[in-house]
Amino acid sequence: MRLLKTGPYIPGAEKLELIEKWGVDIPHYAILSHTWSSTPDDEVLFADVLNGISTTKPAYSKLEQAMKRAMLDGYGWLWIDTCCINKSSSVELSEAINSMYSYYKNAQKCYAYLVDVDASDHQVVNSSFAKSRWWKRGWTLQELLAPSTLEFFASNWQSLGYKYELRPIISSITGIDDDYLRPPPATSPFDTVENPGLPVEHASIAKRMSWASTRETTREEDLAYCLIGLFEVNMPMLYGEGGQRAFYRLQEEIMGANEDQSLFAWIKLEDDKTTVNGLHGLLADSPRDFRHTGSVIPYSALADYSVTTVTARG
Repeated sequence: MRLLKTGPYIPGAEKLELIEKWGVDIPHYAILSHTWSSTPDDEVLFADVLNGISTTKPAYSKLEQAMKRAMLDGYGWLWIDTCCINKSSSVELSEAINSMYSYYKNAQKCYAYLVDVDASDHQVVNSSFAKSRWWKRGWTLQELLAPSTLEFFASNWQSLGYKYELRPIISSITGIDDDYLRPPPATSPFDTVENPGLPVEHASIAKRMSWASTRETTREEDLAYCLIGLFEVNMPMLYGEGGQRAFYRLQEEIMGANEDQSLFAWIKLEDDKTTVNGLHGLLADSPRDFRHTGSVIPYSALADYSVTTVTARG
């Protein structure tokens, strides 16, 4: 993975430093979760770092503040999707998307920057915190769930609190059960976690899909691609295939990796215009078809049961 050095930099130096590390050589790092500017070119991109023009970009202050926060917390390296991925390389982009859940899960700390939230307005359901665009984006679902330590920040970079502290309001906003917002059980005998939560993979497929059912992405295919890590599968990125086809492929990958038949518990409402004469195939068209499946538990038959597969005949 590629990481950005947080500092210190020589005063007046404008070129940021990136490194590439793999496996056991990856140092401890922090990671940023955010929403992109409505004008993507405003962000500090990979090419901007290489060309030494990062400070000229409108979104540089966001990157600078994230770097400062990471340094204050003792982290020398930061991962951010804007400049740590060379998006001109389809191979690198596909690898990053397939690895992104693990990037957030393995980070020592995640900073969630909510640019549209006022620091004094985040403790009630109708607050700017609850209405933030961050809660509606597809990619931020995994960025909420994967990190064990996640701290929220307002537009002025004032801390709003940690995920485990804000569980009640987060649960009311997202529909995600409190059990999946608490830190997971300790993995080391030297660590202690009071009242640990449940691993995300313990939630049924239908429940996890319901968490994504109200979210949106700029590219229609990304509504499927952003869920790859949440379901522990891998698949190639085929931009241009369309959102429905991408979601079909995701479900096919899930079927091959998970025996939980709640994948088929989706509900097509009567007013849905994607059905033909009220008929539909086995697979859902999008995560929106799971918006009423938040209470579904995992199900797999233990008796006469063979793994579900999809062929040219269905």
